[in-house]
Amino acid sequence: MAERLHARYGAAPWHLVVVTAAIVLAGWVALRLADEATFGRMLLWFVGAAIAHDLVLFPVYASTDRVLRALVRGRVTLLNHLRFPALGTALLFVVYSPGILRLGETTHEAATGQDQRPYLPRWLLLSATLFLLSGVTYLLRRRRQVSAQRSDSA
Repeated sequence: MAERLHARYGAAPWHLVVVTAAIVLAGWVALRLADEATFGRMLLWFVGAAIAHDLVLFPVYASTDRVLRALVRGRVTLLNHLRFPALGTALLFVVYSPGILRLGETTHEAATGQDQRPYLPRWLLLSATLFLLSGVTYLLRRRRQVSAQRSDSA
């Protein structure tokens, strides 16, 4: 029976259970939010974010990935060592962009008592650190790979 389900569904039975549970949870959350006064704005924001991702962001990062693949030509590990810090940097920027770009500076200062000036330098420092650590990791892995190849050929 599990083999037939896998053949028809295309994945393991546990995958179907997890996806079904996620849909049920999302439906429950939507029903809970339906009573909120700001439900319409939240729904509009969610639909807008989904459309912006599918029509703008996905083509941008898919094209960027295609260009990077062409540049590294088969050295997938190098590409992965570029992807990780780039994704981390982009995600941090998306989450903290109002602070990094100093949007709503007066509101932020009134609410927290703190200035937004440190956000940009800290984001740049964290991004540089992510790329540096990824580069060092790549070099160490490459060095170990080269020494293993030398010992195999000797």
